[in-house]
Amino acid sequence: MPRVRKGAARRQAKKRILKDVKGHRGPQSRQLRLAKEARVRAGVNAYVGRKEKKRQYRGMWIIRLNAACRMRGVRYSEFINGCKKAGIELNRKMLSEIAIADPAGFDAVVEKVKTAL
Repeated sequence: MPRVRKGAARRQAKKRILKDVKGHRGPQSRQLRLAKEARVRAGVNAYVGRKEKKRQYRGMWIIRLNAACRMRGVRYSEFINGCKKAGIELNRKMLSEIAIADPAGFDAVVEKVKTAL
Protein backbone atom coordinates (compact mmCIF):
# COMPACT_ATOMS: atom_id res chain seq x y z
CA MET A 1 0.00 0.00 0.00
CA PRO A 2 1.31 3.47 -0.80
CA ARG A 3 2.01 5.97 1.93
CA VAL A 4 -0.80 8.50 2.33
CA ARG A 5 -0.14 12.02 3.52
CA LYS A 6 -2.98 14.08 4.97
CA GLY A 7 -2.61 16.97 2.55
CA ALA A 8 -5.87 18.89 2.36
CA ALA A 9 -7.28 17.50 5.62
CA ARG A 10 -4.22 18.67 7.60
CA ARG A 11 -4.38 22.12 6.03
CA GLN A 12 -8.09 22.41 6.82
CA ALA A 13 -7.47 21.38 10.45
CA LYS A 14 -4.75 24.01 10.82
CA LYS A 15 -6.97 26.67 9.29
CA ARG A 16 -9.81 25.73 11.66
CA ILE A 17 -7.56 26.02 14.71
CA LEU A 18 -5.99 29.31 13.60
CA LYS A 19 -9.44 30.71 12.79
CA ASP A 20 -10.58 29.90 16.36
CA VAL A 21 -7.67 31.85 17.90
CA LYS A 22 -7.87 34.80 15.53
CA GLY A 23 -7.61 37.97 17.58
CA HIS A 24 -5.36 36.49 20.28
CA ARG A 25 -2.15 38.37 20.96
CA GLY A 26 1.32 37.26 20.04
CA PRO A 27 2.48 33.93 18.61
CA GLN A 28 -0.56 32.02 19.90
CA SER A 29 -2.52 33.46 16.99
CA ARG A 30 0.04 32.26 14.43
CA GLN A 31 1.90 29.18 15.72
CA LEU A 32 -0.05 25.95 15.62
CA ARG A 33 1.16 24.40 18.89
CA LEU A 34 0.54 27.58 20.88
CA ALA A 35 -2.77 28.09 19.08
CA LYS A 36 -3.98 24.64 20.17
CA GLU A 37 -3.15 25.42 23.80
CA ALA A 38 -4.75 28.87 23.56
CA ARG A 39 -7.94 27.34 22.16
CA VAL A 40 -8.18 24.87 25.04
CA ARG A 41 -7.59 27.61 27.63
CA ALA A 42 -10.12 29.87 25.95
CA GLY A 43 -12.71 27.10 26.11
CA VAL A 44 -12.07 26.54 29.81
CA ASN A 45 -12.30 30.26 30.57
CA ALA A 46 -15.51 30.55 28.55
CA TYR A 47 -17.06 27.69 30.55
CA VAL A 48 -16.03 29.25 33.85
CA GLY A 49 -17.26 32.65 32.65
CA ARG A 50 -20.72 31.30 31.88
CA LYS A 51 -21.02 30.05 35.47
CA GLU A 52 -19.58 33.29 36.90
CA LYS A 53 -22.11 35.39 34.98
CA LYS A 54 -24.98 33.62 36.73
CA ARG A 55 -23.42 34.38 40.13
CA GLN A 56 -22.96 38.03 39.24
CA TYR A 57 -26.57 38.41 38.12
CA ARG A 58 -27.87 36.86 41.33
CA GLY A 59 -25.69 39.25 43.34
CA MET A 60 -27.03 42.20 41.36
CA TRP A 61 -30.65 41.14 42.00
CA ILE A 62 -29.94 40.84 45.71
CA ILE A 63 -28.33 44.31 45.82
CA ARG A 64 -31.33 45.82 44.01
CA LEU A 65 -33.77 44.06 46.34
CA ASN A 66 -31.86 45.16 49.41
CA ALA A 67 -31.94 48.80 48.27
CA ALA A 68 -35.66 48.64 47.47
CA CYS A 69 -36.46 46.95 50.80
CA ARG A 70 -34.42 49.43 52.83
CA MET A 71 -36.35 52.29 51.22
CA ARG A 72 -39.48 50.66 52.65
CA GLY A 73 -38.06 49.97 56.11
CA VAL A 74 -37.27 46.25 55.81
CA ARG A 75 -33.90 44.51 55.61
CA TYR A 76 -33.24 42.09 52.75
CA SER A 77 -32.91 39.04 54.99
CA GLU A 78 -36.17 39.88 56.76
CA PHE A 79 -37.84 40.42 53.39
CA ILE A 80 -36.81 37.01 52.04
CA ASN A 81 -37.82 35.32 55.30
CA GLY A 82 -41.18 37.12 55.16
CA CYS A 83 -41.68 36.06 51.53
CA LYS A 84 -41.25 32.42 52.54
CA LYS A 85 -43.66 32.81 55.46
CA ALA A 86 -46.23 34.66 53.31
CA GLY A 87 -46.01 32.01 50.58
CA ILE A 88 -44.69 34.42 47.93
CA GLU A 89 -42.84 32.16 45.50
CA LEU A 90 -41.31 34.81 43.24
CA ASN A 91 -37.59 34.46 42.64
CA ARG A 92 -35.08 37.24 43.24
CA LYS A 93 -34.94 38.18 39.56
CA MET A 94 -38.68 38.75 39.34
CA LEU A 95 -38.81 40.59 42.66
CA SER A 96 -36.03 42.96 41.57
CA GLU A 97 -37.78 43.59 38.24
CA ILE A 98 -41.02 44.38 40.09
CA ALA A 99 -39.14 46.74 42.42
CA ILE A 100 -37.79 48.67 39.42
CA ALA A 101 -40.71 48.59 36.99
CA ASP A 102 -43.70 48.61 39.38
CA PRO A 103 -42.94 50.30 42.72
CA ALA A 104 -46.61 50.23 43.76
CA GLY A 105 -46.74 46.48 43.21
CA PHE A 106 -43.55 46.05 45.21
CA ASP A 107 -45.08 48.13 48.01
CA ALA A 108 -47.96 45.64 48.10
CA VAL A 109 -45.52 42.73 48.30
CA VAL A 110 -43.64 44.44 51.16
CA GLU A 111 -46.91 44.99 53.03
CA LYS A 112 -47.76 41.29 52.71
CA VAL A 113 -44.27 40.44 53.97
CA LYS A 114 -44.61 42.79 56.96
CA THR A 115 -47.94 41.20 57.97
CA ALA A 116 -46.42 37.73 57.65
CA LEU A 117 -43.56 38.73 59.95
